[in-house]
Amino acid sequence: MDGRTIDRVLVANRGEIAVRIIRACFDEGIESVLACSAADTETLAARLADKVVVIGPAAAAESYLDIPRVVQAAIATGCDALHPGYGFLSERPELVDACQENGIVYIGPPADIMRRSGSKLGARAVADEVGIPTGAGSGGLASVEDAVEAARRLGFPLLLKASAGGGGRGMTILRTEDEVKDGYVRSSLEAERAFGDGTVYVEPYVERARHVEVQILADTYGNVCHLGERDCSTQRRYQKVIEEAPAVGLPDSLIGDIRAAAVKLCAALDYVGAGTVEFLVDADRNRFVFLEVNARVQVEHPISEAITGIDIVREQLRIASGRPLSFQQSDVHTTGHAIECRLNAEDSTRNFAPTPGTITEWTVPGGEGIRVDTFVHAGAVISPWYDSLIAKIIVHAATRDQAIERMRAVLARTRVGGVATTAPIHDAILAHPDFAKGPVTTKWLEDVFLPEWDADTATLPASGRTAS
Repeated sequence: MDGRTIDRVLVANRGEIAVRIIRACFDEGIESVLACSAADTETLAARLADKVVVIGPAAAAESYLDIPRVVQAAIATGCDALHPGYGFLSERPELVDACQENGIVYIGPPADIMRRSGSKLGARAVADEVGIPTGAGSGGLASVEDAVEAARRLGFPLLLKASAGGGGRGMTILRTEDEVKDGYVRSSLEAERAFGDGTVYVEPYVERARHVEVQILADTYGNVCHLGERDCSTQRRYQKVIEEAPAVGLPDSLIGDIRAAAVKLCAALDYVGAGTVEFLVDADRNRFVFLEVNARVQVEHPISEAITGIDIVREQLRIASGRPLSFQQSDVHTTGHAIECRLNAEDSTRNFAPTPGTITEWTVPGGEGIRVDTFVHAGAVISPWYDSLIAKIIVHAATRDQAIERMRAVLARTRVGGVATTAPIHDAILAHPDFAKGPVTTKWLEDVFLPEWDADTATLPASGRTAS
């Protein structure tokens, strides 16, 4: 990074993360230009940005995922930097290359670091080199025969994973040799379609696992700091539903080892920018293994901000402009407990089908310890072209029990008209004795909660409770 002053940022994303970046730019005294599709010209992000440029039609492949159009938008509007948010092009090193070729500062890791960290196999190799546990596993599998041989060597159950990308795509649990053959072909094709790279590998599957991740910020001066850890074990189909910070129910020594491993790995990668190092924790043995690095800001970054008081997106802007982090590791202190619910426009009575439409009412309470990141307002249109996330509701309180109580109070007073949302199921999860006792594992939502959940009545028959 060349350390020059950033005066104008192209926000190459949409929805709540676009609003989040625009507000951080405002706080830093930087102009923002929103690069949006024709479907998003009337959104809250478009209203808040200093300037709006339409980069293509609604289809993401012809707008948000089109690197030449995005870069040309930055050039045409005189932007000296570009923020990709999360999703879309945020982990595409080709975008970083294109920015560099055109003298545009990319707000994120350099392309070579993104390539090293973005490949799960490549990042695992670095983790192995510096002594971070990765667990037994195969390398990249070139054929069905390779997959079968690896399965026989490692034993079942196994998890088949894509080397590139994330979000659960290309991921399959394998319990028999017959499943290996079908799973390899299916996962490889899915990975190729989603990430342009069909490489897959297998690793042992942990039946009772927790997903724990560490937020990292690293500048160009060699400072690598963590902002504590998050527990993202409440998942459905490998998609996070509720996130918490910090992780509870783990020995302090284990948490210390996980945080140290994340910093050590990012230092070994010469990492720069905001990133997340993800780990799998065996809930029965209190042992962890490295999973992957996400070379971008995460959806769930606000709960790390809540417990540390550090603005991650503003730190991204500082790093990109060549300034050091505004803090040192000794300055980072985590306080209280934070919970984030991903509020989606989905109908739980129809297997969580998206519910696009026009928001006719939008009321979410505010107050101490409550934060709502959204692009929604009365009259906003939830487009069928994009994902169904409409808001992130974040609460912060002194204890986990108090945070759960506060989140339930917020959900009970949230009113959304025009589309169905996941608010009732969020409340029922928070009310469940297993969740309240904590912590749950990555399969709890699918194996325990959902079989009890009656979506039509928003009740849990096993306990007789009714969601607020």
